[in-house]
Amino acid sequence: MRKSRFTDLQVVALLREADRSSVAEVARKHKVSEQTIYGWRKHFAGLQPQD
Repeated sequence: MRKSRFTDLQVVALLREADRSSVAEVARKHKVSEQTIYGWRKHFAGLQPQD
C-alpha cells in the first residue's frame, strides 16, 4: 500500500480548514482532489487535531 503524503494530524487539520472554507479551494491549495477530501472526511469523521 502506498504511503500518504500527509500524516493523520495534517489530514485532520486540512479537514478543519475545509469546514471553514470551500472544499474546492482547500483541494487546490494542497494539491489534492476534492474526492480525496470527501474520502478523508468519511474516514476521519469526528477527530480533532489533538486526537
